[in-house]
Amino acid sequence: MRWLLIAFILLPIAEIALLLYSGSELGIFPTILLIIITGIGGAYLAKRQGLKAWKDLRSRMSTMETPGNAIIDSVCIFFGGILLIMPGFITDIAGVLLMFKGPRKLLRPLIVAWIYRKMKKGQIVIR
Repeated sequence: MRWLLIAFILLPIAEIALLLYSGSELGIFPTILLIIITGIGGAYLAKRQGLKAWKDLRSRMSTMETPGNAIIDSVCIFFGGILLIMPGFITDIAGVLLMFKGPRKLLRPLIVAWIYRKMKKGQIVIR
């Protein structure tokens, strides 16, 4: 929980600093245009990847397969979409990484290990 508090303090500071630096180097209008373009592009990419993940999840459920990876992919795409819509370059980079399959494959074992730790502690219960 501490890391979340630190992230809510440090991330906006880093984003503002990067936006100010970009505004001074590129100019205000190009920086604002970049933010708008990444927001629109991120929304489009999130919708496209989200629909693909939703179809994969539905096909796994209809064939009675375990949807473990499909659920993790869907959650990663959801958070990636949120990060892409948020203004800022750091959140855009993190959001783009969550949108593509390669980085998600690297992140998946960490997420699964985190879920198992929560299940051992009794914080997540699956019935």
